Amino acid sequence: MKFDILTLFPEMFNSLKQSVIGKAIENKKIELNLINIRDFSNNKHKKVDDTPYGGGSRNGNDARCCL
Repeated sequence: MKFDILTLFPEMFNSLKQSVIGKAIENKKIELNLINIRDFSNNKHKKVDDTPYGGGSRNGNDARCCL
């Protein structure tokens, strides 16, 4: 069984190699294909964040702000 995992943090899955899933990978029962989303970024800094959504003031003087 093959699993394709899209992630920003592929190193987070290294711990799976030391678990029951690691045994399954070792015995060729399953296959994990980790795909780093940053590898497909067009930005030279590998930025994958979307543009902020919404409006409002960014200077802290917004009517919704209570200090």
